[in-house]
Amino acid sequence: MKHTLKSIIRNFKSIKGNSLAEFATTTALMATLAATAAPKLSEMSEGTKAEKSRNEIDKIVKQAGQFYQDTADEEGRGRFPNQSKFNNSIGGSSHSGYNNAGGSTSDLGAAKTASAGHTALIMADLGLDATDGWQNFSDTPSNNWRSVFGGYGGTNTGISNPAAGTTENPTVNEWSGLFGDEVLGSVFQDGHYVYTVVAGGGTGSDVYPPVVYVVDVENAVDFNNVLEP
Repeated sequence: MKHTLKSIIRNFKSIKGNSLAEFATTTALMATLAATAAPKLSEMSEGTKAEKSRNEIDKIVKQAGQFYQDTADEEGRGRFPNQSKFNNSIGGSSHSGYNNAGGSTSDLGAAKTASAGHTALIMADLGLDATDGWQNFSDTPSNNWRSVFGGYGGTNTGISNPAAGTTENPTVNEWSGLFGDEVLGSVFQDGHYVYTVVAGGGTGSDVYPPVVYVVDVENAVDFNNVLEP
């Protein structure tokens, strides 16, 4: 009995707890690690959102391509969603004369000139010319863009939801039908998916197709895609 008691006391004395100094050191190290890791975690989150936005834009462009092919088979000439005809533009800039222009089949030279002007506006927004491009949702873009799924509630004057029944927006939004009436919303707080279509034109062997551009207004320079059939 006496031996057992001594053994218990000896084992109890051998158990050592952490001192206050050790605890304080551990806490300080954990705080330092947390402060160092926070920016990295934030960057990872932004990187994930960026990847998702690009993936969503790719989906929109892919569906636009399928729509173009289907209308080419059914209507004899391919067009993109909400185009009333392949030689009508969507977006552009009314003050520069490129809004719904560029599609004349009677004056091929004028049509190509107008389409080239529309393209120049887009290149400026994407930073593919000498300008910095449209890098912030609050910037006013050179081109007038249209909401892909509608419902844009921002104040940017370069984005609009055209009235149904116009040449830029039929009674039924053809984009919505491509996604089973599901709306793809940007993962960014002030993001929104918008598009513009440079008109095609010409006839016979001189015909050229329309071109669609899709961007996220969070940063059109970084988040964009284009389809030229």
